[in-house]
Amino acid sequence: MEGNHVKAKILIVDDDRDIATMLEDRLQASDYGTILAEDGVQALEKVEQEAPSLMLLDLDMPRLGGLEVLKRLPTIKQAEDIPVIVMTAHGSIEAAVEAMKHGAYDFLTKPLDKDHLLIVIGKALERASLKRHVACLKSEVDSRYASIIGTSTKIRAVLEAAQRAAKSDAGVLLLGESGTGKELLARSIHQWSPRHAMPLVVINCVALTETLLENELFGHERGAFTGADRLQKGKLEMADGGTVFLDEIGDMSLPLQSKLLRVLQDREFHRVGGTRLVSVNIRIIAATNKDLKQAVKDGEFREDLFFRLNVIGLTLPPLRERLEDFPALAKFFLSRHAKEAKRPGMWFTPAALDALSRYSWPGNIRELDNVIARAVILSQTDLIEPEVLALDFNSPVIKEDVIPYLRMPYHESMDAHSRHIIEQALQDADGNQTKAAERLKLQRTYLARLLKQQRQKLEARGDERDEDVTAQTAQL
Repeated sequence: MEGNHVKAKILIVDDDRDIATMLEDRLQASDYGTILAEDGVQALEKVEQEAPSLMLLDLDMPRLGGLEVLKRLPTIKQAEDIPVIVMTAHGSIEAAVEAMKHGAYDFLTKPLDKDHLLIVIGKALERASLKRHVACLKSEVDSRYASIIGTSTKIRAVLEAAQRAAKSDAGVLLLGESGTGKELLARSIHQWSPRHAMPLVVINCVALTETLLENELFGHERGAFTGADRLQKGKLEMADGGTVFLDEIGDMSLPLQSKLLRVLQDREFHRVGGTRLVSVNIRIIAATNKDLKQAVKDGEFREDLFFRLNVIGLTLPPLRERLEDFPALAKFFLSRHAKEAKRPGMWFTPAALDALSRYSWPGNIRELDNVIARAVILSQTDLIEPEVLALDFNSPVIKEDVIPYLRMPYHESMDAHSRHIIEQALQDADGNQTKAAERLKLQRTYLARLLKQQRQKLEARGDERDEDVTAQTAQL
């Protein structure tokens, strides 16, 4: 085959040399690579040495039979996800069925039909490829939503309550400003729950019109409306056994709130245009940045639905109220975006770090993530300067009379205050360290040493928080 395409390697395990040769010729003619083994012992050795893509395994062999090979495969790391197709004589169907109980993908009876053989091999390889792809995507998702960064008192309290809530099926209502990490917490609760092996389905209640959201939730029957030419399951049905995360629940219309309440009460519903009840076993986690209690008073949200959802209420603090988590968060996002941009080794100048710490973050963690992502792309050097961050300190949401480091622990507050003074001097001197040192009545070498010490402290603080987060995540 042309190009850099890697052919699938198929291990043929059969003590009948004529059959093994015939299979080798057929498979090579179809552009497969082949490996031969005469018995089960050789087969296990070849799996460890060659890591084949698929195994054709005869059941009746000397030294070690096919069934015993299947039983031993799970102990070999290289055998993970290798599909096995067993070959057996026509009168040994029971043995083939037994083999499938021990993990075989399919079985073929001798004499083998060439076309049928190739079809079964193709389907087995496709299934194995899909499994690897799904595992890869799951790994990417799990890494992206692996942990909630932070060791501050407020975030620890939320995480501890979320862990306890995860063990039950009680409704959870997540409150907090936009960008505080409500979806991330919902994913964590699902992962910590007994339902973690089942789907987590996310539905944004504000992204769709009422009609589309109803269809998204409940699905529809064939003929329910113009263009409904087939039955379509809704996301509630697709999440059966798992968790449904309803984001922006405060924007759901009152008619849909009534229908959702019935689902929570009876665990059943009708598809759009349907008459048959559909039963589901789901756990609901909802989130909003609105004041639902006020919405209930204003008649915009059903009180009975509010109480159903708010069995356990958790409020995520805004970033400005958990500034001690800031170094770890900034380092986490910078590391991730620098890796994606293939620019390892990037870091913030002391002035940039100080600007980040003084900003009030109205968009919270989501805004921090976006600001750092943009800075990684736009920065022309590996040192990110304040100008690249493009923070709007004149925004009306900024409280000019609040100095963030006054709420920090003593030593961190002193470091932040020092950074602020030095940054201001550097700004006044247009970045010239000699002029900044003169303004501060310091030797230039001493100012340079202060800048270096500040960066080392911030990096060390980030490392310590990362270690804490890793240890915390491992315990969850």
